[in-house]
Amino acid sequence: MLTVTGTIAIPDAELVERFMRADGPGGQHVNRTESAVELRFDVAGSPSLPDDVRQRLLARRDRRMTDAGVLVIQARRFRDQARNRDDARDRLVAIILEGTRVEKKRLATKPTRASKERRLAGKAQRGQTKRTRSRDWSRE
Repeated sequence: MLTVTGTIAIPDAELVERFMRADGPGGQHVNRTESAVELRFDVAGSPSLPDDVRQRLLARRDRRMTDAGVLVIQARRFRDQARNRDDARDRLVAIILEGTRVEKKRLATKPTRASKERRLAGKAQRGQTKRTRSRDWSRE
């Protein structure tokens, strides 16, 4: 059982782990052990997630999410399988926690009259600067 919050817990049956050989440093030992972990979690079909969290997770533009709504996490940071497994699970918990946070709606505001006047005064000043740069061709 993977506990995310007090109300969200994911049973181990919903997590699919696959072990594979990790690339990178490690000497000859790395060629014999399957220490990298690929963790798959079906966000779209999981009964453990509340509907609002599921919708937020599926709406994210995340390259780890497949078109079918399966989240794929690869962990190969460490040299032993147990630490990579814990790392993948921790990253899954962090992603789900991001889905539990509701973003605040932005309140539309109007610019103040003083800020409008400052902007217009700045535009007039800039126009005056540009006018003084040009030569008066009519007098020549």
